[in-house]
Amino acid sequence: MREYDYLPGTELILHQEKDMYHFNSDTAMLGRFMKLKHSDRVLDIGCASGALLLYAGMQKPAALYGIDLFEEVLDSCRKNLELNHMEASLACTDLQHYSPGLQFDAIVCNPPYFRTENPELKNRNPYLAAARHESYLKPEDVFRHVRRLMKSDGRFFLVHRASRMSELILTAAGFGLQAVRIRPVCDSRSEYAKSILMEFRFGQGRETVIEKPVFLD
Repeated sequence: MREYDYLPGTELILHQEKDMYHFNSDTAMLGRFMKLKHSDRVLDIGCASGALLLYAGMQKPAALYGIDLFEEVLDSCRKNLELNHMEASLACTDLQHYSPGLQFDAIVCNPPYFRTENPELKNRNPYLAAARHESYLKPEDVFRHVRRLMKSDGRFFLVHRASRMSELILTAAGFGLQAVRIRPVCDSRSEYAKSILMEFRFGQGRETVIEKPVFLD
């Protein structure tokens, strides 16, 4: 018998394969941080089981797209989209070689967080290794290809470690992107922020809005 999870803050259901990446609070917070329009074409970089595509679909954009490194992961994503009566165009590819022949109004990514140089310390599970370690996708790769794939008036939504916020802002600036909206995520009111939600747009000199923190408790 299959077991299902509800995406936090929704009535959407999701089946998560035992050995594949499972969504967490960062995924849920990013899904609820996105602001989409009905005319948007939306790309999820590293769509996994489809949680962020489902959150995006709730806002009724024009079209959903997702990419992932593993065909079996995309099969799981397709099943979850069908389960919730949604559709997306999915491609098995890395970001560096993704060429859909179009540009996107909105891009979202919950990328790998960990710089793990020692291969002995990387997860032996290939799905979890790709999701957690920067071997396949470094921040500079993310921003380089967001610049290539996003429309000039597009929005890029990202979640990452709060400790790397200054690095992300500087890296994004090198590709013509500026953080225009930032929201810290804390485990509780007595804790420092561990995660950071960020919205980037093209151009410099924009005002950056720091939103009230989210407290997970």
